[in-house]
Amino acid sequence: MRRVRRTLTAFAVAALLTAGCTLPAFAPRTETDGAAAAPGAAPTWRACPEVADELVGRGARDMRYECARIAVPRNWGNGGGASTGPGAGETFEIALLRARSTKQHDRIGSLVINPGGPGGSGVDTAVYLSFGPAFGGLPSAVTERFDIVGFDPRGVSRSSPVKCIPDADLDASFGYDPDPRSQESFDGFVALNQRIGRGCGDRYGDQLPLYATEQAARDMDAVRAAVGDDKLTYLGYSYGTLLGATYAQLYPQRVRALVLDGAVDPRQGLVAGSESQAKGFERAFGNFTRWCAANAGRCPIAPDARAAVTSAIDKARVSPVRGADGREATAGWVFYAVISSLYTETGWQELARAIDRLDGGDPAEVFRLADSYAGRENDGRYSNLFDANLAVNCADEDEKPTVTQVRQLQSQWREKYPLFGPALAVGMLACVEWPGGRDPYPTGAAAGSPPIVVVGTTGDPATPYEQTGALASMLGVGRVLTWEGEGHTAYPQTTCITNAVDAYLLDLTVPREGQRCPAR
Repeated sequence: MRRVRRTLTAFAVAALLTAGCTLPAFAPRTETDGAAAAPGAAPTWRACPEVADELVGRGARDMRYECARIAVPRNWGNGGGASTGPGAGETFEIALLRARSTKQHDRIGSLVINPGGPGGSGVDTAVYLSFGPAFGGLPSAVTERFDIVGFDPRGVSRSSPVKCIPDADLDASFGYDPDPRSQESFDGFVALNQRIGRGCGDRYGDQLPLYATEQAARDMDAVRAAVGDDKLTYLGYSYGTLLGATYAQLYPQRVRALVLDGAVDPRQGLVAGSESQAKGFERAFGNFTRWCAANAGRCPIAPDARAAVTSAIDKARVSPVRGADGREATAGWVFYAVISSLYTETGWQELARAIDRLDGGDPAEVFRLADSYAGRENDGRYSNLFDANLAVNCADEDEKPTVTQVRQLQSQWREKYPLFGPALAVGMLACVEWPGGRDPYPTGAAAGSPPIVVVGTTGDPATPYEQTGALASMLGVGRVLTWEGEGHTAYPQTTCITNAVDAYLLDLTVPREGQRCPAR
């Protein structure tokens, strides 16, 4: 399993705007016109309504979209832009999109967005969030005071994208048995990850560590300067919380306000983080099964949803259902349909329907859910979401287990987290077999920063709630805001959360200590 600890955040707005997908869809990439501004130079902005047209079919009412590109050092060295290591003297291009309301007044500055991943497009996310509260986007109180600025981090989408995994290998990886029990099957998954690692190493060599989080956090300061803000106002989801926390440690005096929603605990290593997520998904799945039992009218696999899902995966191991196009819904694809559906509470009914239809011989809904997670198009092409996801995640990791240790953890976690534990264990093989050096991010206090709001959801599968307090504590200036809800990330899904975050972004009013918001 690809490491989901920092996976793509599931915005409600994306579900509404992308034909029912539970995760943001990835439209074909459009390069912005013109050359990137040189490092430190002011960028040239141009109108780019076509980005919203490609993603959504139209732009948001009363919104203008402008795009630009900036150049950043490939290797920031010690932060001064000078280095003698890999990439010295070379640059990456960072793509920016600015959504500005025609009703803007009393402008505060720019609200810089990162959706997570790593691998998620901030350009896309800025478009989604520009559509306003009627579509699950940002409140007008925010969009009328800030420019909404999304950027694709280095290696992602439009920003010097890293692309080194063939579509066939991604199909094989997602379709593989999530719990390969026989030694032959396990060895096959090891070999697949070795092949993927070799391919990326052959293509990028000693440049691979340059996609690390600390390098991207330094890029973010270049984004701050490019939009003309003395201090950064930032909204980061999921992996974006790690990116924001890293920024706060590097540039605490340049922080105006940071909202970190769906917190990653930076002090967890690969093994601890993977186990934490296995626990989080198992808990979220338990919440789904209880909902199913209590809502049989909306859950066709009631009363025992766990048994129905487990049976579907087991059947897919020996006799996968074939779709109209000949594609087989193997155990891996069924498993990723489950993963995808747990990112939002609205996905629960979709999962129940997909499993029910699969049992009736129709895998279309399973594929739709799984493909939305994987970033797979109908023609079998993939975005570079998971290429970037691996490049960043594996560059960040200072330590990794051995193949033997992964095999042992697969068995141990199967006992503790039956559905998700084995997959999270064998998912670590991706970084075990990844080539190139490592560039771990800092894990300390953001001394000198103003208060930072860290938002956590009690039912979050991908960034379990326990990580919220851990991140706030590490930063030393974190203030926890809790949503007693389901799914991955919270803002702006409920009035309570929205009001608290808006007050912080607009007026720098920090939520009260221990503030909790009800599910509804």
